[in-house]
Amino acid sequence: MSNNVICSHCHLEFTESVMIKDGSHFFCCNGCQGVFNLLSNEGFESFYDKTSNTKLTPPSKIYEDSSTFDTESFKDAFIKVNVDGFNEVSLIIEGIHCSACVWLNEKALHRMDGVIEANINFTNNKATIVWAGNVVKLSSIIEMIRSIGYNAFAYDASIQEAHANKERKSYYLKMAVAIFASMNIMWIAVAQYAGYFSGITQDVKTILNIAEGVLATPVLFYSGWVFFRGAYYGLKTKVVNMDLLVATGALLTYIYSIFITVAEHGEAYFDSVSMIITFVLIGKFLEVLSKKNAADTLDVIGKHIPSEVNLVINGAIVACKLDNVKVGDRVVVASGEKVLLDGEIISGEGSFDESNLTGESEPIYKSVGDTIISGTTSIDADVHFIASKDFKHSTLSNLVTLLESAINKKPKIQQMANRLSEHFSSAILAFSFLTFFVWWILGNDFELSFMIGISVIVIACPCALALATPVATLVGLSLGASKGILFKEAAQLETMAKVDTLVLDKTGTITIGKPEVVNVHIYGEFDKVLLHSLTKLSKHPVASGIYKYLIEENEDLKEIIYDEFSQVPASGIKAKYGDIEVLGGNLKLLEQNGISIDFTTDNTVFYYVVNKKIVAIYELSDKIKDGALELVKELNSRNIKTVMLTGDNEHIAKKVAQQVGITDFLYEQTPENKAEYIDSLHEQKRVVVMVGDGVNDILALSSADIGIVMGSGSDIAVEIGDVVLLNNSLKSLQDAFKISRTTYGLIKQNLFISLAYNAITIPLAMAGYVIPLVAAISMSVSSLLVVGNSMRIRYKWKQN
Repeated sequence: MSNNVICSHCHLEFTESVMIKDGSHFFCCNGCQGVFNLLSNEGFESFYDKTSNTKLTPPSKIYEDSSTFDTESFKDAFIKVNVDGFNEVSLIIEGIHCSACVWLNEKALHRMDGVIEANINFTNNKATIVWAGNVVKLSSIIEMIRSIGYNAFAYDASIQEAHANKERKSYYLKMAVAIFASMNIMWIAVAQYAGYFSGITQDVKTILNIAEGVLATPVLFYSGWVFFRGAYYGLKTKVVNMDLLVATGALLTYIYSIFITVAEHGEAYFDSVSMIITFVLIGKFLEVLSKKNAADTLDVIGKHIPSEVNLVINGAIVACKLDNVKVGDRVVVASGEKVLLDGEIISGEGSFDESNLTGESEPIYKSVGDTIISGTTSIDADVHFIASKDFKHSTLSNLVTLLESAINKKPKIQQMANRLSEHFSSAILAFSFLTFFVWWILGNDFELSFMIGISVIVIACPCALALATPVATLVGLSLGASKGILFKEAAQLETMAKVDTLVLDKTGTITIGKPEVVNVHIYGEFDKVLLHSLTKLSKHPVASGIYKYLIEENEDLKEIIYDEFSQVPASGIKAKYGDIEVLGGNLKLLEQNGISIDFTTDNTVFYYVVNKKIVAIYELSDKIKDGALELVKELNSRNIKTVMLTGDNEHIAKKVAQQVGITDFLYEQTPENKAEYIDSLHEQKRVVVMVGDGVNDILALSSADIGIVMGSGSDIAVEIGDVVLLNNSLKSLQDAFKISRTTYGLIKQNLFISLAYNAITIPLAMAGYVIPLVAAISMSVSSLLVVGNSMRIRYKWKQN
């Protein structure tokens, strides 16, 4: 017969055969084992010394089984593997209502073995968590979140609005109870204050106090329960937060008022209890609405994505789930529909609205052979196109993912504010108790000293400090998105505001990037099919210009397949077809192959060489982009140094530099040269932005403090860049500087407002000039003031 053993947590006795063994401990269920391990890990083992052999109730199961987060179906739908091989998931943390909640969750998650990164966005409660799957399971991460009083579920844009509405309804109900009770309490308070001056018996006063107490109770313990809950879980993990300040101030006032009512002596302050909770709750709700409005703007690109598209299958049009569409499928887009996949039009024509992506309001006309971009909308086009990417890798999906994750990387100034707010609440509690004792020791009565101490607790506002950065960055990011400027991280707004050097690539950045042939010099007969096939294999703008010229001049050119082909960085292309060796590129390519020529021009030159003999020279010219001259003038006026780097020769570089007003430029630069130049700027302690669009800019983009990529650039350049200009416009680059400066300026204003508010109001409260009711109103107003100031970005950025 099995021996009976006692559960190490609840102390209930069961046979050993049904118990869970964990080292030297036994547990009757997973719940007891989980609570025991949590208390042990947090250093609370002494809890069991206090319980002795008291029977504890095993924890009830409140949430769905966390093991569902480890299933293959969940992994396929919500988890992705990043470039470093770690798992990454987006979750919504339920129950967050202040910055302290964010800090608490991030701290708890970072302490877990295997968790690489945990960033929570205060504006929408979305958490991005990166972890090593071989060290910790996602279910364990979920259990940790639940153990500190919150819940988590997978972020899904299609159901997120339902959860947000549920949260708002909860706020509505709590506020309705608080406002109703507070209004009735104030009517009673009016009678009390009138009686204070005209005379009122103690019996009547006690009855009025009891009536106020009855009305204040649901306000405190129902409407204000969110603050008690936050304070409890904060203390559980040794964090003093804003919730503790509100809960402490209101609860102590409530207890004191009960004592006054029972003792039938002195003044009760049930009205202050009710008003503290009501005004802080209203302030929090207005913050939620303000943050949602800003977040909705940021979500404009990916909002309301349909779940199905129409495909042509066996000659019939069939509806298909978006995630099931494969590369090569034939997709149908009708007039007025949103394009959800990238591809190439094979039939039909018409205009497309790309304003969601680029910020440009003018429709773009497209026909057979043109590329079509996901995220755009057909205005009057009925087209069929071949999908070039599945939805997960489409432009629309990538942009939505980048926008969602943009605000998770906190700017340094926000990290500083968060560190300051960590200790703020503890300091306020200390000031409150110190104020109470000083007033009492100086001979004032207990009631006056007590209420002054409560005012100090209530008037302090760590929320304004914590809101100073995240709301402003959210508005800045959303404004950038509406202008076709995609910041991949919020932290880049701060970095870009401090930039003192701008490095520009020439082709595709300062110039349009589509050079056209303006002059041709022929030195011998050659097969144009070889040149046609050679230039088609290269994506360089110069080669593309030659290819386009050949097509226009000789429409019936055929193609051949080269036996060997390679691209020489910053020089050109070389290939071999049978015993014919061909070269195409600049003067540097010729020098590398021992070929010399005396040819001078201010245009871009493409030398075509067959078997070591120059047979043709093509001169090409590229147009300067609109706004280039204005951009350089603007940056010069702000003491931002502008440098141009190009692989072209000195004549071309000088010509372009003079046209746009750039005095510093380097020519014949290889990708390595560009990166080395940026490193040399860093040695001079300069903050550098690099702008480019091609593969040859990758090293420089990754070396710069901020790498900005034109949206038409190569896929790998767009992937590496920190900021993407979706409409390829230099006006967007100018706007990016303005938005970052404006956002950073308002962040500093917000920090000043919050610090100045606390620096002024806390001493006033300690001096006895503020009653708890006014303190509660001031606390809410300070948070709303910071949020309102952040909203000014949309109007202020045009002035910078």
